[in-house]
Amino acid sequence: MTVGRRGRRPAGGTVLLTFEVIAEALRERIRSGELNPGDALPTQAVLMAEHGASSLSVQKAMALLKQDGYAISRPGKGAFVTHPDADGDSGDGEAGNTPVGGTAARVEALERALAETLDQLTALRARVEALEAGGTERGC
Repeated sequence: MTVGRRGRRPAGGTVLLTFEVIAEALRERIRSGELNPGDALPTQAVLMAEHGASSLSVQKAMALLKQDGYAISRPGKGAFVTHPDADGDSGDGEAGNTPVGGTAARVEALERALAETLDQLTALRARVEALEAGGTERGC
């Protein structure tokens, strides 16, 4: 049986879908050291040509790599191999890097980011309350 429309695979099938093949090929290049942390991943056009795939398949492959902690996107710059450090610090001051290490590491990183965001909201709320208590008549 073949893969049906919408990428459904037959029950019990072990055939990889195109985006899974692309993602696994990139994972292998990362594991082998051909691509190292901080290296740019091939562009969508390059991956489409290499694998004879559609842009949607390449986008899904990249999403899978990001979800699994192998890659991160930097708007306007492209997609890059993530650093294997646990804190996700890329050394360039950008927040939101997904650490390699599976679901537990990603959850931990999200919890840290949430805690930082809550701290920022608390500080902003205190500033707003201080401004309101200061008796400024703007906005009245």
